[in-house]
Amino acid sequence: MFEIIDPSSIGFGARFQQVTVFIIVAGILALAVRRSNALLISHAGIERERANLARYFSPNVVNELSGNDEPLTRVRTQDVAVLFADIVGFTAYADGRDPKEVIDTLRQFHERMERQVFQHGGTLDKYLGDGLMATFGTPFAGDSDALNALRCARGMIASIAELNRERKDRNEPPIQVSVGLHYGQVVLGDIGLNQLEFAVIGTTVNAASRLEALTREFGCAIVVSDVLVRQARAEPNQSSADFALLVEQPAQIIRGLEQPVGIWTCANVTS
Repeated sequence: MFEIIDPSSIGFGARFQQVTVFIIVAGILALAVRRSNALLISHAGIERERANLARYFSPNVVNELSGNDEPLTRVRTQDVAVLFADIVGFTAYADGRDPKEVIDTLRQFHERMERQVFQHGGTLDKYLGDGLMATFGTPFAGDSDALNALRCARGMIASIAELNRERKDRNEPPIQVSVGLHYGQVVLGDIGLNQLEFAVIGTTVNAASRLEALTREFGCAIVVSDVLVRQARAEPNQSSADFALLVEQPAQIIRGLEQPVGIWTCANVTS
């Protein structure tokens, strides 16, 4: 007792015990902080990967990719709906205009087109200057790929009609958009070494691009292959409203294809 209350007493045993406890607690805290930092860094990396995926795929596909261990690099073939959209006469529009105005117009166009692609479960394959390519059924096939592509095309034209009303209020000239759609087999897989790109290639892609070009000849907003229309009609959740504005046209000879392609056209959609 006297030794405990003696102010000059050191008490090596008690002090050693206290130091040992402090070292153990400090070690536990340091380990906890380190693990917490590692979890934060790991979480940030996962979110960054999801953000990168979200630049190309719709949110529902991002969720599927995030939980799927199968690499996209595996080359395979599957049936896909391909969509091409383009601003008609953009070269003439851009000629002599202020560069900022041209870029602003492109941003307005791409923002609305991208939104429609993602809302309908599509994949934004690439921007093509004043146009874009989107696919439906990549990287994984769904049960309504053709129908989603058709609805997306109509949504794009309706969205541009809304944009043109806004541009008119700002005394800006309207823009006209054309869309081509085709459905068929494509080859999927990553290409490149350091700069990877998820590629969708094949005759179906080329045909969709040439169907988009046919809109000038027919003076319409959308050209859809008969193959895609038949596929969309066979898919679940379709309704007569999805095909109400389509007009069947004579089969067309498409460069690169052996047989003429049956097509349907659709005029501008305002709603």
